Amino acid sequence: PAEFIPIAEENNLILPLGQWVLNESCRQLRAWQKENPAAENMMISVNLSGKQFVQPDLVEQVASALAETGLSPKCLKLEITESYLMENSDLAVKTISRLRDLGLQLSLDDFGTGYSSLSYLHSLPVTYLKIDRSFVQRMTETKENSEIVETITRLAQNLKRKVIAEGVE
Repeated sequence: PAEFIPIAEENNLILPLGQWVLNESCRQLRAWQKENPAAENMMISVNLSGKQFVQPDLVEQVASALAETGLSPKCLKLEITESYLMENSDLAVKTISRLRDLGLQLSLDDFGTGYSSLSYLHSLPVTYLKIDRSFVQRMTETKENSEIVETITRLAQNLKRKVIAEGVE
């Protein structure tokens, strides 16, 4: 992804590719749910690029993908990187609020790697903070690394957010 996504962005392929990923993810999850009723509450996470996130019709695209596939909004989680949200915080709050109004959840991806402004963090209507894998994978190396993860977890809980730790594998 570190090589592929920048190339897709440079060649203006990221928008159609991102739309395809969103549509196909919703379609596939709904197909699995139809095959197996026990999967009815299963969720799927879809990463959005910064370019996707600023599209004026993003909310309509997401609503269309949900309507066309019959997927419940509660089963879709969109992820946007922390660094992008911090650079565009006013737009981010409006867009995230509109997406949440559809009934889906949002994650602040790669939390801890960008230059977070804690003054904006409380106003971002995200459901999840995803602790970046670089912190999680180094937790056992030193007490300091472990304490970073613990601090982010505590911060998320105090802000009434859920936490996802990437890189547990």
